[in-house]
Amino acid sequence: MKLHLRYYGDPILRKRASEVRVFDEELREQAEGMIDTMRYEAGVGLAAPQVGFEKRLLVALQMETPDDSDVEPIVMINPEIIERSPETWEFEEGCLSIPGIRGDVTRPAGVTVRYQDVDGKTHTVHAEAMFARVVQHEIDHLDGKLFIDYLSTAEKTLLKPRLKKIAEKYAS
Repeated sequence: MKLHLRYYGDPILRKRASEVRVFDEELREQAEGMIDTMRYEAGVGLAAPQVGFEKRLLVALQMETPDDSDVEPIVMINPEIIERSPETWEFEEGCLSIPGIRGDVTRPAGVTVRYQDVDGKTHTVHAEAMFARVVQHEIDHLDGKLFIDYLSTAEKTLLKPRLKKIAEKYAS
C-alpha cells in the first residue's frame, strides 16, 4: 500500500513526532505501507512524518554502501541514538520530501541505536557506514530536522528559490 508523501513546506516535517505507546495491527500496517512507499519511491529510508503520521516510527534499508538497494529494511519504533562514533564522514544526501535537492552532510560514521520493533520488544543495533547515515537522517525527521538544516548559510541562501518552488508546488 503506497502512502502519500509530504513535501518541504508541510508543517508536519518540522514537528517532533510523538512516542509510540500502542503496538497494534494499525502500527504494523503503517510500517508495511512505509516500506512499500520507500521502495516505490526508490528511497533508502522513510520516517513516519514524511507520510503524515506524527509518530516516532521509521523504516530504513540496512545498507553498507550507497549501492546496497537489495537489502532488508528494518522498522524502528521510538529510536534513540545512545552512542555516536567520534569519526565523521561527509556524504551527499537527498530526501524524498525535498525532491531534486542534494547537499553534503557530515555525520558520525557509526551510531548505536536503541529502538522497539512492531511488537514493542526493545533492541539495540550498532549501525555503520550508509546504514548509520540513513538511520541518523530518519531520526532527524522524527525530531523535525531536515538534512538542509546542516548546510551552510550560503548553501541555504542559494537553495531558497528552489525550496520555495517545492513548497508552492506541493502545498495542499
